[in-house]
Amino acid sequence: MKNKGYTYPDRISPADEGLSVAAFYASRYPHSTEAEWRRRIEAGQVLLNGLPASPDDTLARGDALLYHRLPWDEPDAPIDFSTLFEDGDVLVLAKPSGLSVLPGGFFLENTLLHRVRERYGPSCSPLHRLGRGTSGAIVFTRNHASARSLAKAMLERRILKVYLALATGTIMPDAFTVDAPIGPVPHTLPATVNAYRPDGRPSTSHVRLLRRFPDRDVSLLEVSIPTGRPHQIRIHLAYAGFPLAGDPLYLPGGLPRADGVDDEWATTPGATGYLLHSWKIRFPHPSRSEEIDVVCPPPAALEPGL
Repeated sequence: MKNKGYTYPDRISPADEGLSVAAFYASRYPHSTEAEWRRRIEAGQVLLNGLPASPDDTLARGDALLYHRLPWDEPDAPIDFSTLFEDGDVLVLAKPSGLSVLPGGFFLENTLLHRVRERYGPSCSPLHRLGRGTSGAIVFTRNHASARSLAKAMLERRILKVYLALATGTIMPDAFTVDAPIGPVPHTLPATVNAYRPDGRPSTSHVRLLRRFPDRDVSLLEVSIPTGRPHQIRIHLAYAGFPLAGDPLYLPGGLPRADGVDDEWATTPGATGYLLHSWKIRFPHPSRSEEIDVVCPPPAALEPGL
């Protein structure tokens, strides 16, 4: 599917003053070389203070740049989602695995955010994120007041999120907690990814064993997370020695795979192949004095069978 393209705004800070337009883009967005940026600027894709820019124009503090990325073919993604809860303040949606929540990389319109705003309007925004390969319940707010209220509840850890995960290994305690700090570490593509980092942000996951499958050397786990770092469950289970089955990125110890992969795209954080599902979520309603509980039915491979 070819999208409509996108315009990226930038405002020049004191640190970037004196750079040329081409040098600014090459340093700010190093996914492309300076020569590639020069070609785009010369093709008229960049405006400086509302006028077509030259690659060698010198930038001053406060200058406004607009880069118009031409339409491109986005990768296929499952774009259907269902609504689990809906009122004037909040949506709880069932996201399919393989659909990105936010634009990034090759994805712009094949994202949950774009599809939700098409259906429910431009004021909708996700309260939290789910990885591209993660399925299940995700909360969207529908106005500023609900966004502020639920963001405060999230900060105060008054929102309960429970996941189902298929992890490697069967020799593990029936219940355990992982307290491993998470932060950016060097990687290849992108240049950094979140992983176990001793001086990272405090992070906690509570794990309960639901079923063992010795014939496949995997276990079905219930994981609740009072904190919500990017890729936290993937990192924490890997750190504990039980990476998600099929996870192409995180290895035992909670660090990312770096070598021995022919396709470097396979080890980006957005790569799929694992089974992780946002199963249950409970949150204080932003305008009613009540708790909202929502359950998102899991795929068959993660059915607890309780």
